[in-house]
Amino acid sequence: MPLAWRLLIAISFESAWEVAENTNAVIQRYREATISLDYYGDSIINSIGDIFSFAFGFWLAYKIRFWLSLAFFVLVEIILLFWIHDSLILNIIMLIYPLDAIKKWQMGG
Repeated sequence: MPLAWRLLIAISFESAWEVAENTNAVIQRYREATISLDYYGDSIINSIGDIFSFAFGFWLAYKIRFWLSLAFFVLVEIILLFWIHDSLILNIIMLIYPLDAIKKWQMGG
């Protein structure tokens, strides 16, 4: 499949997530399951920025290929975990199966 089509499909999925992420159900889930008690959804500019960041990540992964992009992803996740006590993987875990131990750790306990 041509790269442009793969990018279009990937951006479509990311855009769909941006819409879903800002529904009342997901916003409420963030508030209940994570430390984001004052989360009211993303602004339009934030969502657009997320989509552009996603497109850049897609392009970067294409250029540096799978293993290097996987290593970069793992490195960024580790840095975020120690720096701000949050990351993509942690967000997914907390949305799907919230753990009190993670929530306590994120709150500095």
